Amino acid sequence: MDKYLKVSEVIDWQHPDIMKYAKQISSRYKTPIETAKACFEWVRDEIHHSYDYQLNPVTCKASDVLQYKTGYCFAKSHLLAALLRANQIPAGFCYQRLSLDDRGAPYS
Repeated sequence: MDKYLKVSEVIDWQHPDIMKYAKQISSRYKTPIETAKACFEWVRDEIHHSYDYQLNPVTCKASDVLQYKTGYCFAKSHLLAALLRANQIPAGFCYQRLSLDDRGAPYS
């Protein structure tokens, strides 16, 4: 599970701001499951989806998503993974492209 706790350019969970929020979120919970749920809900509710809110900049790195409080789905997942890893909860993800009506591009 060590690879799901690593720091990377995109999942920069050791950034001071991510560490701060991760500790704030987890301080109210006793179990990793409660903390994971709280991290998910925090990202869901506090980070705006860039397209829905027509916000810039386009973020990617977890710390940028946190700083600007906006990101597309993939960017929000980067922040969620960072918050989880900062709380020593292994987190991984994969990217997926879905075609509309099975006709190839455009992708959603």
